[in-house]
Amino acid sequence: MTAQPTACVIVIGNEILSGRIKDQNLPYLAKALSAIGVPVRAAHVIPDIEAEIVATVNAARARYTYVFTTGGIGPTHDDITAASIAAAFGVPMGRHPGAERILEAYYGETLNSARLRMADLPTGADLILNPVSAAPGFRLENVHVMAGVPRIMQAMFDGIAHTLSGGPPVLSRAVTAAAREGDIAEALTAIQAAHPGVDIGSYPFGLGESIGTCIVGRSTDRADLDAAMDKVAAMFRNLGHAPSDTDPMAGMQE
Repeated sequence: MTAQPTACVIVIGNEILSGRIKDQNLPYLAKALSAIGVPVRAAHVIPDIEAEIVATVNAARARYTYVFTTGGIGPTHDDITAASIAAAFGVPMGRHPGAERILEAYYGETLNSARLRMADLPTGADLILNPVSAAPGFRLENVHVMAGVPRIMQAMFDGIAHTLSGGPPVLSRAVTAAAREGDIAEALTAIQAAHPGVDIGSYPFGLGESIGTCIVGRSTDRADLDAAMDKVAAMFRNLGHAPSDTDPMAGMQE
């Protein structure tokens, strides 16, 4: 049986770590990759420091099928991702002819040295096209380097999704009830033990006066997933709570 492909997402940027900007790229990638059978198994948020990028990328690319980085590929001094990826792979930086042509066509007479810097990529990199603002990302072996701006990153990913070799889609199902975690912990542990192929997560919530727990199951096996979540629903009913198939936190997570 072929092993399930896995992914790691590396979010690069001081602006994320400072709290100035809320990251939107990890949630998008996690959902999009799960849909094509490539579950995200790790995520890191790291600063614009070359040594941090090199160490994180090298560890991730050796462990996971695919690595996706977002951020730090623009024209300014703090956009160091491309050079850091080159350092991670031990290859030189160089002017990519295809990237240069793209930038020349897009910027025309306004192309300057700063913008042209975005055509300097690690030797051997393949372009990831950017239909939004032209400046491309790139792929080097199993590492995909994309922009940090969400709509640009999403367009880049959508353009390469068909090139990824996925496994069975990761399915999910939620069951919610007005029960507290302490009341269900023992029974839920037994359900998880009976269904090791289903990843069962427990998420307490408080929305206004409504307090409860949402149980989310994830698996590539629909039958096993449904069997486990049917037991979760029965668990809630046995405790006197009416289960619901809605996730009360879903809208807040978008």
